[in-house]
Amino acid sequence: MISAPCRLGILATLVPGLPVTFTEMKEATSLSDGNLHVQTRKLSDVGYIDINKTSKGRRTVTEFSITDLGREQLRLHVMKLQQILDAESSVEGSARRSGRSDDAAVWA
Repeated sequence: MISAPCRLGILATLVPGLPVTFTEMKEATSLSDGNLHVQTRKLSDVGYIDINKTSKGRRTVTEFSITDLGREQLRLHVMKLQQILDAESSVEGSARRSGRSDDAAVWA
């Protein structure tokens, strides 16, 4: 769910913990209105974000906030990415020690 760049960007924007309006999220992620709506709905459906709509005068303001589940899932996703990077660094390091090029390390 989080591996899609647009959803990862939405969650990353919400990490500081303050509610973010639809307009702010649109600017932060560069998503179109329709795409932002679809992606935030998907994140909401699995419980990663809350969507709160309030009336301000004649307008409805939509705000997003990350849930505890969303924060935990993002943390786990980042940990997995870090493990991949650490494993890659380990392969590159062993290739340098053995005198092989990076490509050779991949196929070793």
